Amino acid sequence: MLSHMRRGRFRSVALLLVSAAALGGCSWFSPSPSFDSAGGGFEVTSTGTIVGRKVEQLQGDLGRLKSAVESQQQNYNALLAQTVRSSEAYHGVVAAAQARLQLGTTPGNPLLVQQWNQAQRELDNVTGNVTALGQLASQVSSSSTSAAYLLDSTRAALGLSGGIDQDRVALNMIEDDTSRLLVRIDRLMTALSDQISRQTVYVSGERSNLTTLALAIKNGELYGDSISTRTFTPSRVSATPTFYDAPPPVADTGVLDDRRPLVVIRFDQPGVAYQQALYTAVSKVLDQRPQTGFDLVAVSPAGGSASEVAMNQNKSKQNAQGVLRTLTDMGLPSDRVSVAATTSTEASVPEVRLYIR
Repeated sequence: MLSHMRRGRFRSVALLLVSAAALGGCSWFSPSPSFDSAGGGFEVTSTGTIVGRKVEQLQGDLGRLKSAVESQQQNYNALLAQTVRSSEAYHGVVAAAQARLQLGTTPGNPLLVQQWNQAQRELDNVTGNVTALGQLASQVSSSSTSAAYLLDSTRAALGLSGGIDQDRVALNMIEDDTSRLLVRIDRLMTALSDQISRQTVYVSGERSNLTTLALAIKNGELYGDSISTRTFTPSRVSATPTFYDAPPPVADTGVLDDRRPLVVIRFDQPGVAYQQALYTAVSKVLDQRPQTGFDLVAVSPAGGSASEVAMNQNKSKQNAQGVLRTLTDMGLPSDRVSVAATTSTEASVPEVRLYIR
């Protein structure tokens, strides 16, 4: 009797083992997706179902998208590092040139010209990096679109029929992983947008500073930052035509503006050094009133023969043109300056007067 009971128990245990082995071959008893701690994702075991095949496709798309975003992040970091190096080199060269100007040097010093050219190259590198950041932003935007589509496809797959519990678990994992990837992409997009905006403003300002530095090297004098670095806002400008392609807008009546001029430059000898005084005067005004506009008036003597008057008028206009170029080289926007010409019995030599509008 005892032997019979033992044989019965053995058959029961054997039957259970066979049943368990049979169950192991059923798809619904397949192991759940396992996390891959090294890659930050998970590995999907194929279930062989219709939804399972969709899971494999989505998981492959997610892996490729992760690799693309990782590459884009590395590219962004590399571009930032390059920008820092170029900016540091640029400011180092500019500082050296300004130090030499401060100590005093000759006009057009070739060593300073070389430094200026080097600074220009370094700033060009920064400009190239800004362009590359813009191209990278386009790639990241494309990744964002792909991630959003992948998330929608994953959520749609959750409603498909023909799947098992393991498929649903895998789809939920893909959904969570894609959502986290979208957050990372959004942060990268925000960082790119901020950097592009910041570097664009920086390059624009430094271009103006380089123009002013070129003028300083040409004259062998230290001025300072470009006037354009001050805050300018659009303002109404007089529609009075300039004398470059039209007759003088102010008649030669011998009557000058009754306003007190900010600067009077008398061209009584060749090579009048007016740049530093002009820069200082205009800078002080713009520091207090950034929206100020200016009127530039070429004043020629009214006395003498007709040929002398005509010659002086021509000289005054040429001088005014040179002063206007100097102002724009210093960074003053051209739409902030109106230009006119007149004659005066009070003037003994050709003059250029600058008024605050």
